Amino acid sequence: MIRVEHLSRQFVRDSASRWKRSKAEVVQAVKDVSFTAGDGQITGLLGANGAGKTTTLRMIAALLKQDGGQILVDGVVVEAGQQTTQAQMGVLSDARGLYPRLSARENIVYYGLLHGMTLDQANQRVDVLSDVLELKPFVERRCDGFSQGEKMKTALARALVHDPKNIILDEPTNGLDVLATRALRDFLRWLRSPAGGSKCIIFSTHIMQEVERLCDQVVVVAHGKTVAQGSVQQLLDQVHETDFEDAFVKIAFAPEQKRGAA
Repeated sequence: MIRVEHLSRQFVRDSASRWKRSKAEVVQAVKDVSFTAGDGQITGLLGANGAGKTTTLRMIAALLKQDGGQILVDGVVVEAGQQTTQAQMGVLSDARGLYPRLSARENIVYYGLLHGMTLDQANQRVDVLSDVLELKPFVERRCDGFSQGEKMKTALARALVHDPKNIILDEPTNGLDVLATRALRDFLRWLRSPAGGSKCIIFSTHIMQEVERLCDQVVVVAHGKTVAQGSVQQLLDQVHETDFEDAFVKIAFAPEQKRGAA
């Protein structure tokens, strides 16, 4: 289980240009995000671009220190750079960062070694993931020149090489075609199931269809705050809508006072 309590984070941005003096600008990326993601569930973090989704996920993954609030992964407090929680987490970021001169297998095995696996263990895990994710046609090829779908599958296998209990995915369907998107959805459903290990999965998106088809729970984030959470049907009922996109617009872009009243 992953529990997020009143998370906040700000950045200081330098707005210097050739013609003006440097001026520091404070950007409040995350103001107050709270939710709980359970095991055997897919939790969707839904929000417009700039809502604070990626910053929130980076803090959960212990890649970025929060200014305020608390994150617990399986009861352990998350601290930036802390290996205790990172060892139990698989992270697929939007910037997938494969090493182009290495093969898909070498990319995945390298991350296994970083997580303390032996070479044999990592290679055996690659073989298992190759079957599940259909990597066999390209697993021995260099990643340079891979399609978006091949890159996504390789990066996902890399994130799962150590069989983590918790999985964090940032906009995982970006750039994927229809078939690759459907394959990813099927795989996430399997990971959520008892056969796949009843994983705790959190993924961010701004695509309504992904949320409707995948999520057991939805957390709506707007302007750095959690403004609603529940199942798709609960959110529809909350604003008396039958179309989820209409419901999202009402929830995420309502005036502040209406959000508080809801």
